[in-house]
Amino acid sequence: MEINAKQRKLLERNAQPLSPLVQVGGAGVTENQIAQISRLLGEHELIKVKFNEFKDEKHELSSEIAEKTQSTAVRLIGNVLILYRPAKEEKDRQFEKELNKLAK
Repeated sequence: MEINAKQRKLLERNAQPLSPLVQVGGAGVTENQIAQISRLLGEHELIKVKFNEFKDEKHELSSEIAEKTQSTAVRLIGNVLILYRPAKEEKDRQFEKELNKLAK
């Protein structure tokens, strides 16, 4: 999903109070972490991932995580990645209405 600058700002604002739910450590990005991130995106739509290790590769890893979880990398701020993926059920989508308004 491609998002524009206004949509990005909306998601960043909503992600600001959130704590990182997943941390990338010495083992790097494992398949278990990908599965966990995907599950958390299904539950929350918007999550943060913190890079405790692999800080030099965080841009490449962010793209890889987004691709494998079929999500959108909203922004990488410092060592924290913000990810967004709309909920499968339309009734569970928290941000869709506002994002659609800003899409124009």
